[in-house]
Amino acid sequence: MPPIFFLLHYLLPKKSFGKYSKQLTEKEFDFAAIITAHKDTRFIAPFVDSFIKQQYSNFIVYVVADDCDISDLHFTDERIVLLKPEKALNAKTQSIKFAVNNFVRPHDVLVIFDSDNLVHPEYLKNLNPYFQHGFRAVQTHMLSKNTDSVYARLDSIGHIYNNFLERQVKMELGLSSAILGLGIAIDSNLYNEIFYKDALGGFDKKLQIQLTQKLKQLGFAKDCIVYDEKVEDGAALEKQRTRWINTYFKYFRQSLSLFTGGLATFNLNQISTGLMMLRPPLFITFFAAFAFAIIGFVLKPVIGIVWCLLILLFAINFVLIIATQSLQKGMVQSLAYIPMIIIRQIKAVFKIKTANKNFLKTEHQNVIYIDELLNKERI
Repeated sequence: MPPIFFLLHYLLPKKSFGKYSKQLTEKEFDFAAIITAHKDTRFIAPFVDSFIKQQYSNFIVYVVADDCDISDLHFTDERIVLLKPEKALNAKTQSIKFAVNNFVRPHDVLVIFDSDNLVHPEYLKNLNPYFQHGFRAVQTHMLSKNTDSVYARLDSIGHIYNNFLERQVKMELGLSSAILGLGIAIDSNLYNEIFYKDALGGFDKKLQIQLTQKLKQLGFAKDCIVYDEKVEDGAALEKQRTRWINTYFKYFRQSLSLFTGGLATFNLNQISTGLMMLRPPLFITFFAAFAFAIIGFVLKPVIGIVWCLLILLFAINFVLIIATQSLQKGMVQSLAYIPMIIIRQIKAVFKIKTANKNFLKTEHQNVIYIDELLNKERI
C-alpha cells in the first residue's frame, strides 16, 4: 500500500462512523455471542468470565462445545447457554449454525468468536452505537492476548499493518473494512442470508465476499476490543500460514469475480475489497518487487532504481505504521526478527495442499482471565 494511506489517517476526521454519521435509534440491541470450541474446553471459562463482566446487559452467550467433554463446565448465570451437539460437527460454520438454531430468543445481532478469545468489559457497550448508527455488520478490533514471545509479536505485526490499511483507513474513507474470523458482529437476519458451499477453511473469506456484495459498508469498531491468542512458536505459525495461503488461492476466483463485478457496476466498495483480497500475502508481494527490480536493472537501470525506491518507501511505510499504531509493547523491536517469519511462510507455501485435506487447527496454550490480562497491560 502507498504511503498516502498512512497520511490519510491524520487528515480525515477521527471517531467517524463512515457513511453512517447520524444516529438512527437509541435502541439497546440484543446480542448473541457465539463461541465455537472444538475438542478443547480450557478457554471457555475465561471467555465466559469476560462476558459476565460486560458493562452491557442485553446479551446471551452461546457456547458450542463441539466434540468436547463438558463435565467440568458449570455456569449459573442464565445468560450463558452451553450447547453440545450429539454428533461432532468439525467445522466452525456448522457450530455457528447449531447455535443459531438453538437461540433461546430472537436476537438482533450475533457476534462470532473463537474459543481462545477474551473481550474487554466495554466491548458490547461500545459496539451498540455502531448498530444504532445503521451498520448491519461490524468488525471489532483484535489485540493480542499474548506478546511474551518473538513469534507472538511477529504474528501481531502483520495484523497491525493490515488492520490499519484494510480496516481503520477504509472505515474513515467510507469503504468496507476487511473482516477476521473472530469478533465480527452481524445483523442476525443478514447472517441467515449467507451461504457456505463447503465447511473446510476460508470462513472469513466466504463471509467477506458475501457481506461486501450485500452491504453499502462493512464497519470497523476500533473501540471494541477482542483479545486473540497469537502463535508461540515457528511450527504453529507455519501451520497457520499454510492454512491462510491455501485459502488465498482457493478463493482467488471469487475475489477476482468480486473485483470485476465492482468494475462493471462502478461499485468502489466492491473494487476496493476485491483488490484487497487479490493482493498476495506480503512476503510474496515483497519477493515479487525484488524480482521486478532485478529484471528492471537488466532491461534499463532507471527501471530498477524506481523499483528499489518503491521497495524502500514500502519498508519505511511499514515501519511507521507499526511504530505509530502498536497499542502493545515490544512490536517495533520485533521488526528485526521478520526474516524468521518469512522463512516459515516460504515453507508454508510448499505445504498448502495439506490444507485442502485437513483443517490444520492452530493449537493454543495461553489460558488467562480478562482481569489478569488488563492488569498486565497497565504495568
